Amino acid sequence: MRLPRRLAHGQPAELVEHLGELRTRLGLSLIALAAGTTVAFIGRHTVLDWLNAPLPDGKRPITLGVTEPFTTSLKISIFAGLALALPIILWQLWSFLAPAFDKRSQGAVARLVAFATVLLAAGVSFGYFVVLPSAVKFLTNFDSSLYDIEVRASSYYSFVMLVLVFVGIVFQLPVFLLGLVRFGVTSSAKLRRNRRMGYVGMAALAVVMPGVDPVTTAITMAPLMVLFEGSIWLAVVFEKRWASFREPEGSFS
Repeated sequence: MRLPRRLAHGQPAELVEHLGELRTRLGLSLIALAAGTTVAFIGRHTVLDWLNAPLPDGKRPITLGVTEPFTTSLKISIFAGLALALPIILWQLWSFLAPAFDKRSQGAVARLVAFATVLLAAGVSFGYFVVLPSAVKFLTNFDSSLYDIEVRASSYYSFVMLVLVFVGIVFQLPVFLLGLVRFGVTSSAKLRRNRRMGYVGMAALAVVMPGVDPVTTAITMAPLMVLFEGSIWLAVVFEKRWASFREPEGSFS
């Protein structure tokens, strides 16, 4: 498949050209997803060992039914393949949308995406190394004298994926708040004045996160508070910078 030509900002193109480019970029994204899934399926033993690590005392999840081992491994491989293919998918998406932005805005969006990527990696790492071990240990030992506790593979891996994705998304809080400030929805002064309300909101967010146990809630609440406070001061710094540039409303810098 020939790589589509990336249009320059303001370069005219017919609707057919846009549709052809979109189709090609979607095809490339699907190929990347298929390749990533294949690689992940081949190395599924490593992936599953990595996901099983938070389980206590080397416990392995059980499967029920004839097809569950295969379908569970395939589902995990698809998720892992999506993670592997995500840089290519995002690049294809950006290449399609980039002509709508001028060069200055393109650089600003690239920096914003890089910042969001770092936060996503930090969130997933925090979820895997801090949240999951504590949550799994608490949940799999709760009332162990009353239950014969076994961990079903499909339920466990769904829980793990949900926690990692949710924590990764929550770590995008600074990007979200900076966007609200940049587009004039709120301001750093309003964020500071409503700091207490914001802390209550962070606490509520920690409560609704995957993992109904108090251990998970307490562990996730701390970084949420730090992220919220850090977002306020980032907004203060960038708001002054945006005001000094006097850029048109709606673009990042």
